[in-house]
Amino acid sequence: MKLGLLSAILDGWSFEEMIDVVSDMGFSCVEVACWPQGKAERRYAGVSHIDVEHLDAKKAEEILAYCREKQVEISALGYYPNTMDADLEKREACIRHLLKVIDASALLSVNMVTTFIGRDQYKSVEENLELVKEIWPPILAHAREKGVRIAIENCPMLFGEDQWPGGHNLMTSPANWKKIFEILPDDNLGINYDPSHFVWQMMDYIKPLYEFKDKIFHVHYKDIKLYGEKLKQVGTMAYPLEYMSPKLPGLGDVDWAKYVSALTDIGYEGCTCIEVEDKAFEDSRERILDSIRLSKRYLEQFVI
Repeated sequence: MKLGLLSAILDGWSFEEMIDVVSDMGFSCVEVACWPQGKAERRYAGVSHIDVEHLDAKKAEEILAYCREKQVEISALGYYPNTMDADLEKREACIRHLLKVIDASALLSVNMVTTFIGRDQYKSVEENLELVKEIWPPILAHAREKGVRIAIENCPMLFGEDQWPGGHNLMTSPANWKKIFEILPDDNLGINYDPSHFVWQMMDYIKPLYEFKDKIFHVHYKDIKLYGEKLKQVGTMAYPLEYMSPKLPGLGDVDWAKYVSALTDIGYEGCTCIEVEDKAFEDSRERILDSIRLSKRYLEQFVI
């Protein structure tokens, strides 16, 4: 396995500065955030270390040359929008940019895009599955034509009032994965596996690694801390951030030894990227860098 970083935490760093951080800290790979330029949607989103809208062969070679010089592999281009947004204009814009990210991934010979399947937050699971049938086959066909694999992260994107009641991502559980893979049996559709979201949904995050081992294209390392007393007060129907918070790996409730052990059991040898989302480490650029150092130091017990 290769240990890397999702670049979204390095908002405000240029591409070269971001790669320098990744290289200097000894990471072997990086998942590069590729949102539209200057259009932050939410915390950790809107970060764009590669401008896919204006990427051409010359710029792509410059990017790859810099990565070779710094001995850093790009594991994937990451863009996490809601391609099934209830607002049709927003939906169209998300899909249009996702197609650009797919094109860029092919041009850079990365051949991997990490994203969400999306969800209309006001519709039922069954209604959203019908939307999947409508929206995703053309996206996957385009990706297949370009030789690009799509790895869907399992984050529900349901944290607060603006995402209530259904959240912005349907591919949140093994049960939903099965339904979506039946609708979309494409070989180039898989999972960007994040154990933290299983924790606050009260699900087993180890067993699905074995069941879906052939569909795991990319891996995230992020932790979640549950606050038991708060959960007793508000219950699981409350906004999730009322009873949990994202933390650095090792500071939450994921059993990382068991998780990485299971990855080795299934023979996973791909990229595994730290996703830093911890408000306790966002006071300054130096604290952000500290959060990355601490995360890497912890995970090097299991992944070198």
